[in-house]
Amino acid sequence: MKKQWESNSLICTSSVDKTKRTTLKTLGAGAVLATSIVNAPYVFAKKTHTLRVLGTHVTLQEQIRQRAMSDLGINIQFEAKGSPGVLQRGLLSPESFDIYEQWSNSIRPLWRNRSIQAIDKRRITHWDEINSLCKTGKVTPSAKYGAGDAPYKIVNVQDDGSLGTKHTNKISFLPYVHNVDSFGYNTNEIEQGIAYKSESWGWLLDSKYSGKVGIINDPTIGLFDLALAADASGMMKFADIGNISVDELDRLFDILIDLKHQQHFGGFWNSVPESVEFMQSGRVNIESMFSPAVSVLNGRNVPVVFAAPKEGYRGWHGVMCLSSHALGRTKDIAYEYMNWWLSGWPGAFIARQGYYISNPQRSTKYLEQSEWDYWYNGKPANNSLEGPDGKLSVNRGQVRSGGSYADRFSNVAVWNTAMPTYDYTLQKWYEFISS
Repeated sequence: MKKQWESNSLICTSSVDKTKRTTLKTLGAGAVLATSIVNAPYVFAKKTHTLRVLGTHVTLQEQIRQRAMSDLGINIQFEAKGSPGVLQRGLLSPESFDIYEQWSNSIRPLWRNRSIQAIDKRRITHWDEINSLCKTGKVTPSAKYGAGDAPYKIVNVQDDGSLGTKHTNKISFLPYVHNVDSFGYNTNEIEQGIAYKSESWGWLLDSKYSGKVGIINDPTIGLFDLALAADASGMMKFADIGNISVDELDRLFDILIDLKHQQHFGGFWNSVPESVEFMQSGRVNIESMFSPAVSVLNGRNVPVVFAAPKEGYRGWHGVMCLSSHALGRTKDIAYEYMNWWLSGWPGAFIARQGYYISNPQRSTKYLEQSEWDYWYNGKPANNSLEGPDGKLSVNRGQVRSGGSYADRFSNVAVWNTAMPTYDYTLQKWYEFISS
């Protein structure tokens, strides 16, 4: 049974039993697979040691911790916080963690602050399997790079210590979990649109949904959701939406604060469970959303669609970073943990909550054909699919919003970014939230 990325996407066949063989061909320039690595032995830690991991609830899940401890033979402590809290800890207390997990928009602040150290990619066992998204910026030749800090712009540590596109043996983060985000809406309340044609970021600021709009309370994520909405609705235009100027920020927040005073926004959520509660309770009918929240709601028979905006998605890339204080044995087990994330099982686990891994071909043997077809190929589900919690998340016949992996990552409008105006953005965001 073959598993294939189709429609201008990565093409992959995978072995699940003795009758299957694994090959992979990427259409994205720059992705090189080391097939000689596929059967290489995996090295596990042999002595008990404790690794401290700071991150968000997206990846710091108990099932992942337990599996990693079992596979690696180490103790692992997870400390999960909301995105702003994770970045604050990363900047102020790099000695308090060994591994940092968050989003690529945290890389520039962390790197400038010297909170993280360069990773030697020669110690990353499956580096050659990582696809082209972080290496060249595209998964297909026709894909958009997307505005802002596309991961390929900030993953390589240059000879002068800056971050750039020239490939070196040092990287600022391990590419692993990633996805595209948009907004979700309840089709019992809002007529379902057409992916890439009628669904629009502008819906978030449409007056007909006033009072029922939820936004993520994050100054580096919610900002872009609202900037994309303002641009799509024609309320204002940006010279470069990935590098918004001070003057543009002032104008944008004047619009947003005015809307807030009109009670346009139904709430600002701080976690995925809270976003689920917002939608399920009817507090909002449309809101910024992450893929797992949509899966949870669908499993509870709340008909939420994850929009594929015609303007393009807001892209994000998970970053796994090495604390600047990690030395000796701690540093060694940190590398073992990073390599474990690319070993197959973790990629399959996060696929079931709607996320992707940077070397997906290694996860195929942990996924059923119907799972692979739905999550990666964008095909209708041949049967009902469960999430990582064992609960129903996809109904039979359902098609993933936005289509295949390649379709989705060919349509990124902007990446989560810490802009040069980052400090000013924080000030304006908290003025907005408290107004």
